[in-house]
Amino acid sequence: MSESTLFLVTFIFYFLAAFFYFSYFFSKKENLAKTGFSIAFIGLLLHTAALIMRTVESGHAPFTNMYESLSFLAWSAILAYVIIEWKFKIRKAGALFMLVVIAIMALASSPLMPKEATPLVPALQSYWLWLHVSVTLLGEAFFALAFVTSIMYLVADSKEKKGKAKKTGISSEKLDSISYRCIAIGFPLFTLGGLVFGMIWAYYAWGSYWSWDPKEVWSLITWFVFALYLHTRIVMGWKGRRSAYIAVLGFLAALFTYFGVNYLLAGLHSYA
Repeated sequence: MSESTLFLVTFIFYFLAAFFYFSYFFSKKENLAKTGFSIAFIGLLLHTAALIMRTVESGHAPFTNMYESLSFLAWSAILAYVIIEWKFKIRKAGALFMLVVIAIMALASSPLMPKEATPLVPALQSYWLWLHVSVTLLGEAFFALAFVTSIMYLVADSKEKKGKAKKTGISSEKLDSISYRCIAIGFPLFTLGGLVFGMIWAYYAWGSYWSWDPKEVWSLITWFVFALYLHTRIVMGWKGRRSAYIAVLGFLAALFTYFGVNYLLAGLHSYA
């Protein structure tokens, strides 16, 4: 079985997981959510096999072009969700988060994304590639989950204030707490991968720790937004809507860093 076939099978499993999560969303039958979780976990295992196969076939890390990067981001997102779902049982978030993963997978499988594995340019032939990109994308996966739970928080909080919240739903307080926990995990990962490892690699590749490249600048902006989230929450005691808005803004900054910079701003960072 080829990597592309495994990728397609994984995509199908994620679709099935989304179907069962949405069925649970509307029926409130716990078994449907449990089935969705099991299917998503099997998809994660298949996706892992696909990434390993891609690594073996290409001879380098499975995130050196946009197709590979998107595939790894989807894998990271599912991994983050499986961890948080297993720990906190946020099943209602499953349906919405699976949509995010499906969107990433769909974009990766788009004809717009070249899928051929090509030899790496000298600057990418480094073990820092593994450390920098993998840890950064893992951090962004937790930011994505915090984005979903923050949106859910804003909706739940509005319903609770209007007296329309259902007892079977996740409370806004729990959603706010989970958003914080996701960012508390994602922030050190993003800091380590996106900034620390990135600067060290930049020094070895280009002779400078910082060159004000657009990707570097927007990574720093993203870092500042999430640093603001944690500072205002831990030091100033912010919670609720203000924190949720910052989490949403931070994810949008991360999204622009990931997509917008690659296609709109010229710089040293670009995928093949």
